[in-house]
Amino acid sequence: MTVRVHQAGGRFEEIASYARAKRVGPFVYVAGTTAIEPSGKIHAPGDTGAQTVFILNRIEEFLHEVGAKKQHVMRVRCYLTDLGEAAGLVQAHGTFFKGITPVLTAVQAQLTQPGLMVEIDVDAIIHDATGAISLT
Repeated sequence: MTVRVHQAGGRFEEIASYARAKRVGPFVYVAGTTAIEPSGKIHAPGDTGAQTVFILNRIEEFLHEVGAKKQHVMRVRCYLTDLGEAAGLVQAHGTFFKGITPVLTAVQAQLTQPGLMVEIDVDAIIHDATGAISLT
C-alpha cells in the first residue's frame, strides 16, 4: 500500500511530530491549515474570504504533494473565529469546489493568533471518475 507524507516546513510540524498531509493507499488527510504565509505573516488579517481562498490553494498544493487532487476531497472542516463572517468562506468554498460538492462542516472556534479568521482541514479518497478506488 502507498504511504506518502508531506511536511510543509511549518514551525510546529517537527515539535508536534505531525505531517501537513498524509496518504495511506487511496486515503488522504490534510492537517488544519491557516492563512500563514511562508514568511510567517498572516495573509489578509481579518478577511475570512481572502483567507479561505489562500488556504484552499495551499491545501490543493498539499494534496498534489501526496498524489491527490481537489476532485478527491470528500470532507471539508472549517473552523471560524466568528460564524457571523461565514459568507466569505461559503463563497470561496463554493467557487473552489464547484462541481465536486464535498461534505462541509463549519464551527466557531478560537484560533492561535489574532487576525486568523479560518482554519480548514480536508479528507480525500483517491478514486476514478466512477468512484472506484484501488487499495494498492
